[in-house]
Amino acid sequence: MTFVVRPLSGEEPLPGRDRVSADFRRISSHLAIAPPVSVVIPAMNEAENLPYVFGSLPEWIHEVVLVDGDSTDDTVAVARRLRPDVKVVTQRGKGKGDALIAGFAACTGEIVVMVDADGSADGGEIVAYVSALVGGADFAKGSRFANGGGTDDMTPVRKLGNRVLTGLVNRKFGARYTDLCYGYNAFWRHCLERIALDCAGFEVETLMNIRVVRAGYRVQEIPSHEYRRIHGDSNLRAVRDGLRVLRVILREPAGRRQRVPAAVRRPAVAREGS
Repeated sequence: MTFVVRPLSGEEPLPGRDRVSADFRRISSHLAIAPPVSVVIPAMNEAENLPYVFGSLPEWIHEVVLVDGDSTDDTVAVARRLRPDVKVVTQRGKGKGDALIAGFAACTGEIVVMVDADGSADGGEIVAYVSALVGGADFAKGSRFANGGGTDDMTPVRKLGNRVLTGLVNRKFGARYTDLCYGYNAFWRHCLERIALDCAGFEVETLMNIRVVRAGYRVQEIPSHEYRRIHGDSNLRAVRDGLRVLRVILREPAGRRQRVPAAVRRPAVAREGS
């Protein structure tokens, strides 16, 4: 992984380091990056929640891709009012997986962040995800149960189911996850070439988590806090979607964990010096 020191004061790069011609975006007082960041938000009838979601997104992100699942409210109009440069993708199929696949295909950023449209995720956490990727990870996976994470929205039944399913994935695929069924993740866009997503529902998150491990990508968990949905009702159904997740786990072959050659990884190209 190649790091390039870029002082935020505007000074020249330190001697012995490569120069980078790309424009840098300040994401914190200690980090500036060149890779553009795309945020993908699948949404269906989330007009009331979008002001909270968009309002929490950092100013330095490159683009927002909103995937509209045939909304009957003002979801698209609200998104365009909040962010005139938003890229709207009309979902042709159904399901969260189908929406995310369409959104990923529309991204132009090198880093992709998945964010739900119900207001349960804090966009301010994106800096932690991006920092993990720039620091060497291929896939930054949000976890409500890692030290520092939390949830206001899980019932005891869902917590138990998530724990059981997480244990199955860890045992079968050699992963070390603390949280499986959570949709706040970020990754280098080139990873999509090796994980080939092919499911339409909520189980897409589990499929991604399994396939990044099987592909040998470097995964780093990011403590994340899940808040309650602000407005409206969730489309998630614990038993139905839990069974779909279980089928994905059973269907995927364990295989042998591959090692991703260094040449396949896209280097992180900007890190601020101390």
